[in-house]
Amino acid sequence: MDYSSMKSFLLGVRNSANSRLSQYEPLVLVISPLPALAVAWIVQSALRVVCERGLKASVLALLMSFVKLIPGVQGYIDAEKQKVVDQLNSGGQSKRVAWRTELPSVGLGAEVLEIMKIEKTKDPVWQGKCSGTVYVGGSECEGHFSVLNEACSMFAHTNPLHSDVFQSVVRFEAEVVAMTAALLGGKDKSSGRQICGNMTSGGTESILLAMKSSRDYMKSKKGITRPEIIIPESAHSAYDKAAQYFNIKLWRVPVNKEFQADVKAIRRYVNRNTILIVGSAPGYPHGIIDPIEELGELASSYGICLHVDLCLGGFVLPFARKLGYPIPPFDFSVKGVTSISADVHKYGLAPKGSSVVLYRNHDIRKHQFVAVTEWSGGLYVSPSMAGSRPGSLVAGAWAAMMSLGEEGYLENTKQIMDVSKRIQKGYTMFTFLPFKFFFLLGGEPEDAIFGFYCLLVCSVKEIPELFIIGRPDMTIVAFGSEVVDIFEVNDILTSKGWHLNALQRPNSIHICVTLQHVPVVEEFLRDLKESVNTVKENPGPINGGLAPVYGAAGRMPDRGMVQELLVNYMDSAC
Repeated sequence: MDYSSMKSFLLGVRNSANSRLSQYEPLVLVISPLPALAVAWIVQSALRVVCERGLKASVLALLMSFVKLIPGVQGYIDAEKQKVVDQLNSGGQSKRVAWRTELPSVGLGAEVLEIMKIEKTKDPVWQGKCSGTVYVGGSECEGHFSVLNEACSMFAHTNPLHSDVFQSVVRFEAEVVAMTAALLGGKDKSSGRQICGNMTSGGTESILLAMKSSRDYMKSKKGITRPEIIIPESAHSAYDKAAQYFNIKLWRVPVNKEFQADVKAIRRYVNRNTILIVGSAPGYPHGIIDPIEELGELASSYGICLHVDLCLGGFVLPFARKLGYPIPPFDFSVKGVTSISADVHKYGLAPKGSSVVLYRNHDIRKHQFVAVTEWSGGLYVSPSMAGSRPGSLVAGAWAAMMSLGEEGYLENTKQIMDVSKRIQKGYTMFTFLPFKFFFLLGGEPEDAIFGFYCLLVCSVKEIPELFIIGRPDMTIVAFGSEVVDIFEVNDILTSKGWHLNALQRPNSIHICVTLQHVPVVEEFLRDLKESVNTVKENPGPINGGLAPVYGAAGRMPDRGMVQELLVNYMDSAC
């Protein structure tokens, strides 16, 4: 078609359109696109919600919105949620009546210490009874506890923000960061040997800072202004917090059959706005290490960041590898890893509130800092979320690492790894028994060899009603059941003084093994077996237990309602 023919065709189209539109009033022609734009906006918003939440969840939320419009329904739902909140708070409501709400008219002076000692005695017994929580072994009044207490009290008044005054804690922080980096591949040639970082108040702050730094780094590198991160569903909830705080879109991807990050599934979510993917070593729920090498290859191929959550494993995995455990690559020796979080206050045995965030190089770490030049108070720069920071915790972390040394960490790791395997699989114990005891145990004469008898000590594997989730790599053992309600088992264990962690997807509980569990592992396994038998023989939640709450939350298809329930519970805490 030549130019003149094309021109004639276009003129014909124009004339035909004008002829057809001439029958309408000009005002109608001006207004009519507005409803179309409104419909397009509604459709676009609906599609965005479906993409973010999934079709099933989106339809369910829409239906619930309509149901709540029915008179009386919203009031009923609120009343039921309040019942659950009251049940969650039932253990502490009566105690709060006596809580102080005003300053004493006259200061108590040193007498306050005696009051604090009395209040402390009212806390539940936690020695050896808590999953994770307290990682230091022994009594509070001796050994490593004493070292930490004295170190913290010595530097209780210090603040690293004033680096010109408290030069000692500035040095301690630098050395804690350097020693942690050396443990996590910082000396490896493939790391680039530029590993840097800072101390933080805990794993959550370390993760928040890594997300903020990665967001700003990728903005400067690729111009990404609508950042997205991709995490496996086993990744810590701190990433959800970072996404809310820093306006980052978060994609949570199901794990594979081994309960590891599914690299292929994560790859499908990568797009031009992706700034970072996440792996854990190990993941908090099941103690399983994600395939960090494969995630590193994926991150490198797309030129995006990879954060490895070593909050639990940072002070175990390097030593477990030296002890001969088959630990896959997990640190800065892996190409593609750009940041790591590692908690010193867990298996590093430092005071609570001590963590480290590390970066592969200073180009990434610089985006962590906040510098202010227009403030009338002067020039200001801060490396972390907090301005003032407790120098006592920095000093305590340094004291912990220096007092234990490599030999101490190796010994501690050996003990907790042994207990972890003991809980999972038990062990075979050969012992000498007099023949009469041998036969009482059910032995047959032909099985008796010189009076020795083999005993398989109880473990989770030996409790037929339970199954272990995946193949734990470290010191977390998660287990569920298809025979009994595992949350009811947890309630029975709680009544016996144990404090374990309830999980979902699948419904299960886990124990995070610490040095506190070394002397009581047999007691735990005995109580676990008894609790399972109790629930099997008497199914149904015990009075005051939280099994109904966990069970209801797990069955609620509307996760928004569960979220509201949790917020209401937290809002009523103080």
